[in-house]
Amino acid sequence: MSAGRLLAGLWLALATTLAGATGLPAAYDAIVVQPSGGPARSEFDLTPALNRARAENKRLYVYLGANDCRYCRQYEAFLDKNAKELLPHFRAKYIVVDLRSSLSVPAKDVYIRAGASSLPYAEFQRSIGDERARQLVYPNVWLFDADLKPLMQMPSGAGTFLTVPDQIEILQLVQ
Repeated sequence: MSAGRLLAGLWLALATTLAGATGLPAAYDAIVVQPSGGPARSEFDLTPALNRARAENKRLYVYLGANDCRYCRQYEAFLDKNAKELLPHFRAKYIVVDLRSSLSVPAKDVYIRAGASSLPYAEFQRSIGDERARQLVYPNVWLFDADLKPLMQMPSGAGTFLTVPDQIEILQLVQ
């Protein structure tokens, strides 16, 4: 095998590994939602997750991460490292939803769908009373009941609840 082919094979293996390394760790059994709608509209449909939350009488833990966001990777690594301690708290009350975006997608092109309603990101934020409506920050987490009612105002961005006690408080809705 030539050195060129070997390097190409190694690059492909690395790229595949890195691509698979984005998003919430598999242990969290997240519903992964890829955007639909094409380049001018990245729409994330929460409808199936809401239906499941209603059927299972659970809340939603909705994570909006970007595949090229270092703070997202940091949070995902934290969840992975602390899965043994955190998973019982997630599984007890939450359906975990992983919305997968990219830093290259501007906020004006991000839409959130719930049933028949599809709103641009900023409008969605305002509709749920989220004070961060002015900008899109990664990672972003929302806690909802099964009817998409926000359960608490969440922090977002770098350094977001990166200790086990902080994460457990969030899941227990301690403010």
